[in-house]
Amino acid sequence: MSSETLLPSATPVRFVAEDGSRADEHGGYGEPTGDRLKEAYRLMVLGRRFDVQATALTKQGRLAVYPSSAGQEACQVAAALTLETRDWLFPTYRDSVALVARGLKPGEVLTLLRGDAHCGYNPVETRVAPQCTPLATQTLHAAGLAHAMQRRGEDAVALALIGDGATSEGDFHEALNFAAVFKAPVVFFVQNNRFAISVPFEKQSAAAALAYKGVGYGMRSEQVDGNDAVAVLAVLDDAVKHAREGKGPVLVEAHTYRIDAHTNADDATRYRDAEEVAKWREADPLKRLETFLKSRNLLQDTEIERFAAAAEVFAQSVRDTLNTEPELDPLSLFDHVYAEPTPQLRRQRAALEAELEA
Repeated sequence: MSSETLLPSATPVRFVAEDGSRADEHGGYGEPTGDRLKEAYRLMVLGRRFDVQATALTKQGRLAVYPSSAGQEACQVAAALTLETRDWLFPTYRDSVALVARGLKPGEVLTLLRGDAHCGYNPVETRVAPQCTPLATQTLHAAGLAHAMQRRGEDAVALALIGDGATSEGDFHEALNFAAVFKAPVVFFVQNNRFAISVPFEKQSAAAALAYKGVGYGMRSEQVDGNDAVAVLAVLDDAVKHAREGKGPVLVEAHTYRIDAHTNADDATRYRDAEEVAKWREADPLKRLETFLKSRNLLQDTEIERFAAAAEVFAQSVRDTLNTEPELDPLSLFDHVYAEPTPQLRRQRAALEAELEA
């Protein structure tokens, strides 16, 4: 593969401008169908309401922590929509909206952030790996699992969600190198939201764009306007198709922004200006998609009202679920550590069991 075919577009791929009008920077990518775009809008409405509700639950003490993805809904929803049920998603702690869009139950998604368990769903059944808190470790898992599926002859792809801070970790580079060498069917999707907690992008990398990091590994790369849901879906569709056809992995960078703080425990006003946040609010991916769809008669006011009402019902279900005290079994700490428990684990389990009985 020549270096020209590896290089990302000179500017981020974009179908829709900030004001919702059509943009001509789509780089030859095919536009998703109206039905898929309307479904993306519905899930973005649902995801934003979920995000607001989860943030409120932290203030009520129902969640230990919640990393908001407000402003990144286009990336979250597109990542879920571009995958088939047989494909695998490897999320980070900030990707709860992607899991909801994938169809997981809110109570299962929020189990980790509530502190009840490391994972609240069955990864094998859902084809969603546990939400990863350490930066970039899930990229190695995604590359390894994709290679394993390839060796078994499975027609499946793995998609790893990554933040910009994770691209500074060694695991990220090892994963890219391994995936490229073995042509593993994996897509690395970087949501560059401009900050790794309080460290701005300019202090993380001297590259013109993170998408260029794939070129050195012989990996096809692309960059996209992460607040343009049409463009993100189009680029990810193409990347997943490329990987599924055995042509090798793809690195995609989405240029977006984290509207809220890193988590509810962070004070973002200490390291960024209100004017900067206000500017990015104007690039709201949800409003942009809504305006675009309405201008093309693909979305009606009655549908907007219906989607908003359904999101309120969904938020109520989230509150009801999280307001119910969980029934936890302390002995479950020892489950799934090893296929066959070690003598030390058996002794520890017995000691805890005796303490609970006492």
